[in-house]
Amino acid sequence: MDKNLSALWKIALGEIETEISRANFLTLLKNTALISLENNTATIASPSTMHVDLLQKRYATMIKKSLDKQTKNNIALVFVVKTIPDSSKKQEQTGPLFDQPMEENREYVKTVVYKPLSRVRTEFTFETMAVSSSNQLAYVSAQTVAKNPGHSYNPLFIYGPVGVGKTHLMQAVANEVNKKSPDKKIIYITSEEFTNEVVEAIRGNDTGRMKKRFRTVDLLIIDDVQFIAGKDKVQEELFHTFNILIDNAAQIVLSSDKPPQEIKKLEKRLSSRFSAGLTVDIESPDFELRTAILLIKAKKHGIDLPIDIAKMIAEKTQDVRSLEGTFLRIITEAKTKGQVIDNDLVLHVLNGRKQTSINHFHPDDYIQGVCSFYDIKSTQIKGPKRDARLVKARQIAMHLLKKELGLTFVEIGNILGGRDHTTIMYGVGKIEKLIVDTSSQLSAEILGITNFLSQRKGDYS
Repeated sequence: MDKNLSALWKIALGEIETEISRANFLTLLKNTALISLENNTATIASPSTMHVDLLQKRYATMIKKSLDKQTKNNIALVFVVKTIPDSSKKQEQTGPLFDQPMEENREYVKTVVYKPLSRVRTEFTFETMAVSSSNQLAYVSAQTVAKNPGHSYNPLFIYGPVGVGKTHLMQAVANEVNKKSPDKKIIYITSEEFTNEVVEAIRGNDTGRMKKRFRTVDLLIIDDVQFIAGKDKVQEELFHTFNILIDNAAQIVLSSDKPPQEIKKLEKRLSSRFSAGLTVDIESPDFELRTAILLIKAKKHGIDLPIDIAKMIAEKTQDVRSLEGTFLRIITEAKTKGQVIDNDLVLHVLNGRKQTSINHFHPDDYIQGVCSFYDIKSTQIKGPKRDARLVKARQIAMHLLKKELGLTFVEIGNILGGRDHTTIMYGVGKIEKLIVDTSSQLSAEILGITNFLSQRKGDYS
């Protein structure tokens, strides 16, 4: 590379580095190069199409300003994909939908004995996550953290709307670290559960045990951190825990529905710390990603789903949770009726879901439908008893509230007697697995409940 170009680019990067976070600089700008400057056109090389796209969107104006200043000219920018010889070996990772060289994953293949993590779903891995431009930066960043926790991006803060895969990605980090280093202490927890632990510790005068639990971990993952806003004691505890973990080079991963600076009633000192590492967003999935998600889920369930069928479903369903619910309903219909998944069956289900949305069912409708079907009371389904009959009905209610209405796990927990996020996640996951893995009996029962609701519309208003 021309020494003059290298020196010019070094100066430009030095200026830009002072204006953006170090994490973003290391991720997007460190492994770039100015490879030519002719006719007032600067050609800048970056190691992947993803990096090029992000550079153009986020930093083109800043780069142009710096080059204009150094050259005293009006510089046009051209970005190209080219690996820089002295760049880091593993800057670009690809997801399961891309052409991924086998050697990328070889370092993970180890013969180790490890136990699944509490409250973390074992199927939530990097390999099972569909990736496109809407979530690739978050995906790559999470992989980087999993490879070298405590040293790459700390904290890693992931934000985005409901149902875009934040929980999947964070639990993939937990599973990957646990697989590589089963001796590491890992905690995955929701902000609601963290709040409950702080409150109980204060109430029971047992804060020492609680502090030891959270301040001695190697990896702390907190989901939906926006819910600690306005809770002074909880924020204070998290602030001190955060500082101790960072000082100990422990990794912190957080998620929210919005970036730190936009969380109302969040203390500035916490917002500042949340923003100190790498903050990445996940956007709503585009058509291609929704199609890919369907194909991956079909493969997981052992179903050979034609791509034209997957496209039909993806076109009619906009968010991931509705997508999963629709696909599960299609599987249920197919198993119950002994049919193959074809255009007619898919259209029948899609039209049925459209009619359901027109009917404006409410959470109480589904709860009452489940109670009527199993001849139990709503107070029982929301209560603490855990005999087998009630647990089954309760979990089916969770499943219906999640898949038919698209409610969040926290919302469902509040509706069903104040149960926590992970209890709901476990219940929904168990019913999904039973529908696919067992006989059609459970599928028939769920279909019976939804048919019962359709026939009795208006009875539970």
